[in-house]
Amino acid sequence: MTFADLGLSEDLLRAVSEAGYTEPTDIQREAIPPVLMMKDIIGIAQTGTGKTASFVLPMIDIMASGRRRALMPRSLILAPTRELAAQVAENFEKYGKNHDLKLALLIGGVQMGDQVKALNDGVDVLIATPGRLMDLFERGKILLNGCELLVIDEADRMLDMGFIPDIEFICSKLPDARQTMLFSATMPPPIEKLAKKFLNNPKRIEVSRAATTNKDITAFKVPVKARQKRDTLRWLLENDHVETAIIFANRKTTVRELNKSLQSYGFASSEIHGDMDQSNRLKELDRFKAGEVNILVASDVAARGLDIKGVSHVFNFDTPWHPDDYVHRIGRTGRAGAKGRAFTLVAEEDAEAIANVEKLTGAQVPVFGKSDVRVELVDFTGDGCATDRAAARLPRRFRYLTSGFTAFESCDPACQAGLVVSQCDEAVEHALLACLFEFDRQLVAFLVGHAAIAELVVEHARSDRNVAARLRGKARRAAAGFGQAFGRSVIARR
Repeated sequence: MTFADLGLSEDLLRAVSEAGYTEPTDIQREAIPPVLMMKDIIGIAQTGTGKTASFVLPMIDIMASGRRRALMPRSLILAPTRELAAQVAENFEKYGKNHDLKLALLIGGVQMGDQVKALNDGVDVLIATPGRLMDLFERGKILLNGCELLVIDEADRMLDMGFIPDIEFICSKLPDARQTMLFSATMPPPIEKLAKKFLNNPKRIEVSRAATTNKDITAFKVPVKARQKRDTLRWLLENDHVETAIIFANRKTTVRELNKSLQSYGFASSEIHGDMDQSNRLKELDRFKAGEVNILVASDVAARGLDIKGVSHVFNFDTPWHPDDYVHRIGRTGRAGAKGRAFTLVAEEDAEAIANVEKLTGAQVPVFGKSDVRVELVDFTGDGCATDRAAARLPRRFRYLTSGFTAFESCDPACQAGLVVSQCDEAVEHALLACLFEFDRQLVAFLVGHAAIAELVVEHARSDRNVAARLRGKARRAAAGFGQAFGRSVIARR
């Protein structure tokens, strides 16, 4: 089936073709014909399935005929966030370029003057967040009694953000004779109640079971201690063939700190969260879309609706508090048929949250294991060459860490050659491991002999005076067994 089979106009089909689309997605194929027949719709679809176009395309044809009037929009689309509202507006501009349609975007964080002027000139399509719409309505700057069509997008997110009373108020001010569409990824009881109250004999379209995850996304959970989350995240970013990634955290302070940490390690990252004004948020999103940065650290302000092409990975630095948010977070990857990978770092305090996610989705999130790693791991089984057998004698926790953290891959050849030092005695190995294990897990993977290891110990010691003092003491004790050159190097460099 093609878009031409759905009953869309020639002008609209030309715009869709120019945008590079030829075949409709499941939700578009199911929703567009009944919308054109002016039926009420309940659409349940995962994020990334083309849901926005399923109402934007038929609305363009429906709104093509009719007359604009000042302060009285002909149609209304309610979106939970400014970013999602702006994205819906972009869709109208892209697909409606061959139609004479005027739209207005009512969102917070920007000046009201231009928005009021657009309303005074008359609009066909009004895209708004509930808060700004209520503000202008209470000021008498907008009339809703001429609205012929209403779309409530991301209804479950509206519920999470406490917008349901506002939506009920807005619906009560609209004409009874209207077409209403409600779209949501999940259908909790309050949304079912809202649909029964304001929709008239709706057609229910469910292209996948509510709250399931996209089949194109390979998801994993990574059990980890809270203090090791940053190390684990950096290793995954370096070793899982990451092209572009969005990293979600539950708190705005975590977003800021994590972005700063990633930048200090040389990653091209940026951040968006609710404390940023609208212009700065859009600026950072544009940088990410343009490829100026390939990692975006975000709070849940970005989890819903944002359609950014080519996101290869999503990382949940924190397991989301609301299980519905998990579906929407990981839905930023694996969009429009592309494949994606999603990782959730699960500390002890996240156990209840991940259990709620698995209960909602009805499936266990698999644990990330050795077979899922995309780089070749160092073999510490003890089979084979002498260095392997020497490695097998190392403490168990060292073998575990080096098999799970292959920063070894990025070592220079000299460091790689000395990774397993068979000539050093067991006491020295234990002393060096004690030095490194407590402070930086990745340094363990760089364990090499003689001067090379001295360089690494000294480099790490420089970063923290307290660490430096402890390392110097342990290095002195290790020097007797490892050789005077090593001890002198460590002590002299400090």
